[in-house]
Amino acid sequence: MKENLLDKIDKANVPKHIAIIMDGNGRWAKSRGEERTFGHKNAISAVRNAIAACAKAEVDYLTLYTFSTENWNRPEDEVSALMTLLSESLIKESDELMSKEIRMHVIGEIDKLPDLVKEQLLNVVEVTKGNSKTNLVLALSYGSQREILNAVKHIAQEVKDGNLTIDAIDEKVIESHLYTKNIPPVDLLVRTSGEIRISNFLLWQIAYAELQFLDIYWPDFSEEDLFQCILNYQNKERRFGKTSEQIIN
Repeated sequence: MKENLLDKIDKANVPKHIAIIMDGNGRWAKSRGEERTFGHKNAISAVRNAIAACAKAEVDYLTLYTFSTENWNRPEDEVSALMTLLSESLIKESDELMSKEIRMHVIGEIDKLPDLVKEQLLNVVEVTKGNSKTNLVLALSYGSQREILNAVKHIAQEVKDGNLTIDAIDEKVIESHLYTKNIPPVDLLVRTSGEIRISNFLLWQIAYAELQFLDIYWPDFSEEDLFQCILNYQNKERRFGKTSEQIIN
């Protein structure tokens, strides 16, 4: 009989915010003798699995690294296929998001997206804004260094305009200028495909996140994989710079 990992999860200690670097679509496709776009198409089921698992485990926020600022440098036909797939997915999945009361957000430089994709994206964000269960955050045309750079520029402008003093700049001020200003910090970061790097993703927000790297390609990602990641997270002692003795006391 298959073990039910969901039943083992302590709902009182579930990460509030899980972020996932969805890696390995191209290699998954190539291992099957297919083009890279075949992997991207088959990755949609893994996205559904991640969303469903977070809803069942009562995770508040799930952020998916969907398309990075660096991904614009990929071959033009692959970028075009990804944009088409994103457009089709937004249309197909919007009803599912509504039925499960999932609210969608987007972070990144979305003005760089094709007009149709941007319009569809903002429409889904608007339509789902009243939903009150899991928050799905899509990182699109997103790069953390660019995010921090933009935050620094905005803060500098506020200082220049006399609306902010240098001494008043602290962590909260910086966070208020990030794309994620209304989103809690990441508790658990997961990356698939066996690669062990962050790839310019939520660098500020993962300061105290638990990191887990899985040796599976993203299209093979299942609900059970995420449940296991949550269980691994719950077996960690999160000290935030303190000692074990301080945490216990």
